[in-house]
Amino acid sequence: MANPVLTLTEFEQQRSHASHDEIQLALAIADEPVLRSLLEDATPIIVPPHRIGSVTAEIGVPGLDVDRAIDGILRFEAIHCVLANTQPNDEGSAKIGSQHRLQDYSYLTRHRSELYTLAQDIPLSQAIALLSQTGFSPEQVKAILYLPNDAWHKSWWYTLDAAGYLTAPFQRFIRTRQYADGAVTIQYKDYYAEERPLCFKSKDHRTPVIIKSEGQGFRETLEKINQAREQLNTPQALLISTTLSGLEAQGFIRQGVSLYTAQTLRLPTSANCARCANLGCPMNSRADSPVMTCAQFSLVS
Repeated sequence: MANPVLTLTEFEQQRSHASHDEIQLALAIADEPVLRSLLEDATPIIVPPHRIGSVTAEIGVPGLDVDRAIDGILRFEAIHCVLANTQPNDEGSAKIGSQHRLQDYSYLTRHRSELYTLAQDIPLSQAIALLSQTGFSPEQVKAILYLPNDAWHKSWWYTLDAAGYLTAPFQRFIRTRQYADGAVTIQYKDYYAEERPLCFKSKDHRTPVIIKSEGQGFRETLEKINQAREQLNTPQALLISTTLSGLEAQGFIRQGVSLYTAQTLRLPTSANCARCANLGCPMNSRADSPVMTCAQFSLVS
């Protein structure tokens, strides 16, 4: 996918006739890579790529005013903690390596958090999936799940700052309880140097998505954005536009709004499966296909 990060001049030059409904439809059928692009390739960026977990979209969410629904909401996991053996390979990891040594145990673990319950009475399969998604290897997952009742699994982690860089390492103790019916409870506590980790791995965030319609002015669009931010209690917002002048782009950015052009979304088009060049599609060449619009449609030349 082409990089959708644009200069103000490029925003001014871009034009498209994609309608409001077409853009909403593109969001509704977008897969996770496209949704991730909305977060990591907006101008300015909403969240760094290595801090994004799962991403989903909701379209046409009711607003505070029944006549002014939010065009969409991006729900995503913002990663705050990573296992020490799975951290991103960036400058932050090199800096941490020179500033803190894991053998400085007394300094790095002088504070202790309370005991947290990560999951209670969940099926074994769900517990395995939860620990695997966190970054533990299959061997580590097995070791954690089958600990003796008085034992803890110890691992080193890093927290991420607001910019996505690694900060001070901390040690996490994890224990599990398995019951006769097969249910599992997972608990943990952290030992850290100064600031307590915010969460186990990630926190859920919601960012409103507003689509700027043709003829909609700057003030009216910003009002809608601010109403959506107030409803979701977030300073973030994403504006998708097909036509935006450089001056408008600058104004929205100054107001804390991230921008994304509709041209970078794969807008659905009228489709005729009998004439489509997408040979990998199961509907290809079928004259009886019920598909009316498709983002993958490519006309046979």
